[in-house]
Amino acid sequence: MLDKNRVVVGMSGGVDSTVAAYKLKQMGYEVIGVNMRLWQDDFLSEEHFMKDGGCCSLSSVEDARRVCEQIGIPFYALDFKTVFKETVVDYFIEEYKHGRTPNPCIACNKFVKFDALLEKAHQLGAYYVATGHYAKIRFDEPSARYLVEQSNAVQKDQTYAIYNLTQHQLAHILMPLGDFESKEAVREIAAQFDVQISQKSDSQEICFVPDQDYVGFLKRNSDIRDRKGDFVDREGNVLGTHSGVVNFTVGQRKGLGVTFGKPMYVIGIDAECNRVTLGEGQEVFSQSLIADTLNFIPFDKLTESYRCEAKIRYSAKPAACILYPVGEDAVKVVFDEPQRAVTPGQAVVFYNQRELIGGGTIK
Repeated sequence: MLDKNRVVVGMSGGVDSTVAAYKLKQMGYEVIGVNMRLWQDDFLSEEHFMKDGGCCSLSSVEDARRVCEQIGIPFYALDFKTVFKETVVDYFIEEYKHGRTPNPCIACNKFVKFDALLEKAHQLGAYYVATGHYAKIRFDEPSARYLVEQSNAVQKDQTYAIYNLTQHQLAHILMPLGDFESKEAVREIAAQFDVQISQKSDSQEICFVPDQDYVGFLKRNSDIRDRKGDFVDREGNVLGTHSGVVNFTVGQRKGLGVTFGKPMYVIGIDAECNRVTLGEGQEVFSQSLIADTLNFIPFDKLTESYRCEAKIRYSAKPAACILYPVGEDAVKVVFDEPQRAVTPGQAVVFYNQRELIGGGTIK
C-alpha cells in the first residue's frame, strides 16, 4: 500500500532539487532522496565528467549525497541509463536524422522523471515523486481533474517542459518550488545549510551533452555523418552547398558556411532529400503550424476551436492564437501575429493566461 506521507525526490545535486527536498521535510513528509544515473559519454574527458552541471557528474552525485545527509533523509543513487537511452537519447538521435529539432528535456520529464522514477517510488511505498521544477499543480473539484499553473517566479517557470504529463502522473507529483517568487529566494534557503549548493549555476540546456557540441555527440553515438547537399530557395533553385543537414536548425542565420551578400536564414530542412531551404528575413515567419502527439490537461480532447496563447519554444513569449482540431490527434494553430522560426520537432505549448492547457509536437 502506498504511503501518502512518503515522497521520493529526484536529487540532481543542484539548488532547486535540494530546496524541494528540504521544504518537503519541513512540511512533515517522509522524504527519500534519489539521484538518477542517466548517461555517461566515455568519449568526454574526466574534466567534463567531474565538473558541475553534468547530470551524471561525480561531483553532482556527491553533492546530492551530502545535502541529503544534512537535511536528514536517506539517499540512493539508482541506475536509469537504459530507459534514458531508449526514451531520450535514441529519440534525440532519430529526430535529428529526420531533420527535426528535438526537445530532450520534455521527453525526459515524461518518460524518466515522472514515469520510471514514479514507478520506482511506488516500489519504495511512496505515493509521490517530487522535483525542483518551477510550476504549480492543484486539484480542481468541479472538473475532478488536476490542473497546472505557471510558477510565481515567472522568469523561471517550467510549465512548457511538463505539458504532456497525464492525470495519473499529476496525481502523484509534488512541486514545492511553484510558490517561490524568485530563484534568489530559493538560493537563500539553500544557503542556510549548504553555501556551496546555493551558489551553483543553473543546469545547462542539454544535460547529457556537457560540452554543448550536439553534432559531435550525434556522430559519437549514432551512424550520423556529414553528407553534403544543396542549399535551395522556396522554388527549389540551388543556392550553394551545405555541410550536412544535422548542422542546421530552422531560424539559423550564422554558420551556414556560405555567404550570399545578404542575410539568409534556414526556413526548412528536408533530411530525406538532403536539402536545406533558405530564405530572407520575412520568410522565416509563419502565421500557422500543425502539431500532433497532443496532450491536454483540463480536458481529454479538443473538439472545437479554442482561443488561447501558445509558446513555440521554451524562451518564447506566449502569443495569441486559435486552435482548430485536425483529424484524430492534430491541431492547426493560427496565430494573430506571425511567429519567427516555427521549428518541426519542437513543442508548441498552450496557455489560458497562467493556466497550462497542454501542447503537442510541431509537425
